[in-house]
Amino acid sequence: MAESLSITASSVDPALLALPWSTPLAEWPTSTIVFLPKGISRHLVRFASLSGRVVAIKETTEEMARREYDMLGNLHRLDAPCVERVAVIAGRTDADGQPLPAALVTAHLKFSLPYRALFTQVLRPDTATRLVDALAALLVRLHNVGFFWGDVSLSNTLFRRDAGAFAAYLVDAETGELHEAGLTAGQRAHDLDVARTNIAGEIMDLEAGGRLEGGVDALAIADGIVESYHSLWAALTDRESFGADESWRITERVQRLNALGFDIGEMSITTTDDGTRVAIQPKVVDAGHHQRRLLRLTGLDVEENQARRLLNDLDEFRARISRLGDDEEVVAHEWLTRVFEPVVMAIPYDLRAKLEPAEVYHQVLEHRWYMSQSRGGSVPLAEALGSYVDAVLRHRRDEATVMGPPTETMSLPVVTADMPVVDDEGDTVDWRDLV
Repeated sequence: MAESLSITASSVDPALLALPWSTPLAEWPTSTIVFLPKGISRHLVRFASLSGRVVAIKETTEEMARREYDMLGNLHRLDAPCVERVAVIAGRTDADGQPLPAALVTAHLKFSLPYRALFTQVLRPDTATRLVDALAALLVRLHNVGFFWGDVSLSNTLFRRDAGAFAAYLVDAETGELHEAGLTAGQRAHDLDVARTNIAGEIMDLEAGGRLEGGVDALAIADGIVESYHSLWAALTDRESFGADESWRITERVQRLNALGFDIGEMSITTTDDGTRVAIQPKVVDAGHHQRRLLRLTGLDVEENQARRLLNDLDEFRARISRLGDDEEVVAHEWLTRVFEPVVMAIPYDLRAKLEPAEVYHQVLEHRWYMSQSRGGSVPLAEALGSYVDAVLRHRRDEATVMGPPTETMSLPVVTADMPVVDDEGDTVDWRDLV
């Protein structure tokens, strides 16, 4: 078996060789398998532990495995939201020398869940709408780089919490095609029609199983992806015409796209022969405007809506301590070390697999707002943090597949709410005074 086994990977993990490739995936021992919720798939998919992380293994044909492996690599280079490829395992045989299917190995996306695992009992209308909106945004991003999916569905998508919304990631690319020249309107319409049909079927399946809240219209939810997609696509691609003396509208268009989380890398600008009219159309649009700004300022790599929420809190912190004239990066570092990190470090170690740090911080801020509304006055962040941990976080299920310390940020020693913090100058401060 070892002589015939073929492994294709950008960097081979020696631990791959230790997995039981001579055994059909359905018969792998429980000592190897990691039991995680997974979506519906036409192929057998199982999770396994590999060098301290979790990987998904899918049995398929060698041709399909290699095709999808290459496609995921191309999407990753285009910065499209998708799972990370790990390896293709071919040449598998069992103990009797009989051939076994090839396997595609991908990295499990931490803190992500299939749509069926995002609700505990029944799917509520607002959750369904947020899932569909996230899938619409994913489809727009994929179409924007020329990717034709071919099998758009909730089941072929993983979702991560993103500050009250969801961020969607492609998890199954075996039917996809990448077109460097871009997609035609017909190709985009086909993907959208497939998405609508599949979503309707998935929601109806939940309804048949008693997992849909009463009164929810499955078709209306499915129709929602069409409206959401067209709205976002138009915002990114529509050609806009205005008077030559209204050049400020170029800035306004850029700011609208920034507010949606996109940056313009290139724009087409044309004028009429007499110079009285100007037309603009975005040509290169990159997602992740707020992500890139937060990463540049703080080093935090989070989802787009989380980045937007954290940047808002950073701006509020800057105004609160009257440092509006200071360099933005200096204030950002102060916010990170005196506000964000102490909150994250105050989460008890045994609860750190519940949610990723940025989502915890967002939820603490939301919890504080609700407490303040109920009390009719401002609630200190330290008090809101303690209440959130005891009343909310302790009762959540874990959403990370943590095989060791979650991240460097989250594996720091636990800091209690009343523990002082030492700033960059070596002075001891009480972080609660800063918030």
